[in-house]
Amino acid sequence: MPAVDIPGSKSITARALFLAAAADGVSTLVRPLRSDDTEGFAEGLVRLGYRVGRTPGSWQVDGRPQGPAHSEADVHCRDGATTARFLPALAAAGHGTYRFDASSQMRRRPLGPLTRALRDLGVDLRHEEAEGHHPLTVRARGVEGGEVVLDAGQSSQYLTALLLLGPLTRTGLRIRVTGLVSAPYVEITLAMMRAFGVEVVRDGEVYDVPAGGYRATTYAIEPDASTASYFFAAAALTPGHEVTVPGLGAGALQGDLRFVQVLRRMGAETEITEDRTTVRGTGILRGLTVNMRDISDTMPTLAAIAPFASGPVRIEDVANTRVKECDRLEACADNLRRLGVAVVTGPDWIEIQPGAPRPHGEIRTFGDHRIVMSFAVTGLRTPGLTYDDPGCVRKTFPDFHEAFAALAG
Repeated sequence: MPAVDIPGSKSITARALFLAAAADGVSTLVRPLRSDDTEGFAEGLVRLGYRVGRTPGSWQVDGRPQGPAHSEADVHCRDGATTARFLPALAAAGHGTYRFDASSQMRRRPLGPLTRALRDLGVDLRHEEAEGHHPLTVRARGVEGGEVVLDAGQSSQYLTALLLLGPLTRTGLRIRVTGLVSAPYVEITLAMMRAFGVEVVRDGEVYDVPAGGYRATTYAIEPDASTASYFFAAAALTPGHEVTVPGLGAGALQGDLRFVQVLRRMGAETEITEDRTTVRGTGILRGLTVNMRDISDTMPTLAAIAPFASGPVRIEDVANTRVKECDRLEACADNLRRLGVAVVTGPDWIEIQPGAPRPHGEIRTFGDHRIVMSFAVTGLRTPGLTYDDPGCVRKTFPDFHEAFAALAG
């Protein structure tokens, strides 16, 4: 299998758009992800009054350290969690009245810990319907700063939103965090803030963010490691085949590249250089027990290849996967059972027994792009799988089916 061109990271593109919008000057984002989520984020910035120039290989953003240009805006966040969680924080630093809503799927996803923290900082924020969920209105008059306590047990995005806001406050932020999940995503945030001129000081669970704003820069977006996991898993599942992803190597920001270590434990051959990663299938796929708290977006990828392992695969500490685009833990269990695979789940774990899935099954996607892409890997060894909503991959990888078919072909 040749080198695979993976689209840019969704997580990094969203953070880069926030940072560029908040920075003093014009920033250029090189090779950003173009997908429904990131286009929705960019469109949200435009609705708030930021100028975003989009060309095929790069986006230019005119930063406004003082906040949105418009004093009123109505922003639809589509399905994007980063859009829905980051943009209200950005708007709070400005002056005006800003309403945010989202898709029915995103409306179901929790927001409460972030909005409680923003209110504790003096932000006038009101949920219009269910408390802790979209839609919401922010009546912004800038944020003074100070100290705040945040429960990040459901999502690291709450912490990222506050970290990104910190330099836009008048006096800076001190954030005390409890129960952080997906910690590597916070490391991405801190590294990117550094690239835009801000150094956060961390002492255990306390993050000190200085006031003073961001500097514009040119920022290159690395390939999406979560998306790469499907292609790496495909190689591990296919004896004698290999996949190389250029641009993702030892220097990568994204913690989800650790999924490659899971494949190595299962028996795949892996090679990580400074600027690329290769996975080769050996014909060996061992069962294992693995804690995926920090790389939970790749939990469905592992679940999808688990039936082909020689022993049980048990994935632990992934309670937060229940509040993603869908309850991913139950979605994986449901689909595997429909394919005749024995599965047991608990509050934060799933255990999958070995056994060839039945062919010609329909995968229930629950409108979740990661369920489709994960079970596409299962389909390499299971003829005739279909999906009730194959098009939901447009959220992060509109051309996924063509790219995966080329790889499999």
